[in-house]
Amino acid sequence: MLDRTFAALADPTRRALLARLSSQHDLTVSELAQPFAMSLPAVMKHLDVLSGAGLITRTKTGRSVACRLAAGPMEDAMQWLSRYQRFWSEQLEQLAAYVEEDAWPTNPVSRSGAASTRRPRKSMPRGRNRRTS
Repeated sequence: MLDRTFAALADPTRRALLARLSSQHDLTVSELAQPFAMSLPAVMKHLDVLSGAGLITRTKTGRSVACRLAAGPMEDAMQWLSRYQRFWSEQLEQLAAYVEEDAWPTNPVSRSGAASTRRPRKSMPRGRNRRTS
């Protein structure tokens, strides 16, 4: 079910539909489709994906279909993400502690003052090589 949740959330239109449902409960399909520059059947396909992922529920009253946000799959996704957030937070804290340690020399030696060393020449010069006969 987690795969379906993330697949549904991958599309910006579906995220916008969920955002509208989070601020206004029980919107009809027509009300949900209103701000989008797409056909009603296209919006219905997005709603089918959201419904299949369990992110919305639909209730039919007469000819009108109302949609409502369902929080369960989002809570499961948040629990899954929070485990990895803890992991990466700990890793970043360890990295920060390592960087903040006094591991750097107080008077670093500048390489620009040191004598430069030349690279040994290659046997052939760079570029196109022509053979002379």
